[in-house]
Amino acid sequence: MRHKSSVKQELLEVVDERNRVIGQLTRGEIHQRRLRHRAAHILIFNDQGELFLQKRSMNKDEFPGVWDSSAAGHVEIGESYDHCILREVKEELGIQLPAPPERLLLLDAMPVTGMEFCQIYRAIHNGPFILNRDEIETGRWFTPAELVNWQESDARNLTSTVKIILNRLSIV
Repeated sequence: MRHKSSVKQELLEVVDERNRVIGQLTRGEIHQRRLRHRAAHILIFNDQGELFLQKRSMNKDEFPGVWDSSAAGHVEIGESYDHCILREVKEELGIQLPAPPERLLLLDAMPVTGMEFCQIYRAIHNGPFILNRDEIETGRWFTPAELVNWQESDARNLTSTVKIILNRLSIV
């Protein structure tokens, strides 16, 4: 298990308002100073049209115990968004996608995304998944109706980025 302190020391690329690399700093410093950086998220749907979401581990330094996209992570130094999402899906869900999944949209870096440019992907997979317990407490499939009800009633247990993704894509 990676400890919170070692995660905060992980080096990431800092980018400008046009998503161009301008430097490198530790993850902790980037988050503390609210600098722009990159992340990739994937929404995995099954053949029934249900969306798999993960509940973040209580060990996470940000949004512990909150529901998040199927898999997500920071883009590492020199890494592409496509490589990042393939790595994150394997690390978090234990599956190997044969190729980069469909790109849906790129969210601009803004305070509500934690100043992350977020490349959003979509894939179809029916599981099963092998959840990385260091990162994920649990996960489950949600119907579109469940997601709509959740958003309309009380979406405090969803990360802010997932709320934006679901709204922008008109999934809910």
